[in-house]
Amino acid sequence: MIKTLAFQRESSPACFGEVGAHRQRRRIKEWIIGRGLFLAAASSVLVTIGIVGVLIYESAAFFRHVSLREFLTERQWTPLFADARYGILPLVAGTLVTTFVALLVAIPIGTISALWLSEYAHRRLREIIKPAIELLSAIPTVVFGYFALLFVTPLLQRVMPDLPGFNMLSAGIVIGIMVVPYVTSLGEEAMRFVPLALREGAYALGATRIQVAWRIVFPAALSGITASYILTISRALGETMIVAVAAGMQPSFTLDPTKPAATITAYIVQVSLGDLPHNSIGYQSIFAAGLTLMAMTLSLNVLGYIIQRRYREVY
Repeated sequence: MIKTLAFQRESSPACFGEVGAHRQRRRIKEWIIGRGLFLAAASSVLVTIGIVGVLIYESAAFFRHVSLREFLTERQWTPLFADARYGILPLVAGTLVTTFVALLVAIPIGTISALWLSEYAHRRLREIIKPAIELLSAIPTVVFGYFALLFVTPLLQRVMPDLPGFNMLSAGIVIGIMVVPYVTSLGEEAMRFVPLALREGAYALGATRIQVAWRIVFPAALSGITASYILTISRALGETMIVAVAAGMQPSFTLDPTKPAATITAYIVQVSLGDLPHNSIGYQSIFAAGLTLMAMTLSLNVLGYIIQRRYREVY
């Protein structure tokens, strides 16, 4: 017994030293991993700051030649013509109209699909249908653009013979079809995470399945559903190829979806593919247009964040 205690007394400093060294190595590894995760998280913020910085820097050169009042109030956008006019309203109107048409398609279809997948579909059927719906987001947008131009527009012309070949209506409808997976997938996940106790309590009070779906599950998941709507609107605002192919790229100030028009993204594509010198005001106008689009998207996301927090507090 005495020999054992003596052996432990002699060996304990070495053991403590090994344990201390092991803890030190573990702390170093954890520090490295923590800093790596921080850099990965901060990279998205740094990229966003870099993008905003570039837009502001390049737009400053544009606004030295064009007043902000003219840019925001003028109803003609012809920066590539000899008689150049720099009113962003036609591009903003085209962007908002196509987005509005897309939302009229995507939000009802996506919400109802999400509700059905969450509350009515069998688990095996949901596992088949949900990935099939999400495959829509994997189709190249240029394919959607020609689908709008060569299929949707002729189909609409049977109902509206005066509809021109290029129009915002067909482009908006196809954008809506394209963004349906955003509403469906995120909305279904938000509804599925609603506690089962809420459903069981409603059924115990005699509610029907449709009443539980619309009056219990939908309001309880409204925070996540709102987030899906905001993401869908942002995606529709930033769509490029569909409107570039099907909407006509004619910057005219109109709110009529049956007319051809240009959006902010379509104009950026049009100028980027041209031969304008980089220091010309026509080329710098794409940065002012991009800054406008980013301000619209940022405002929308801030509004969505406020609404999301409000409903999260309520429910």
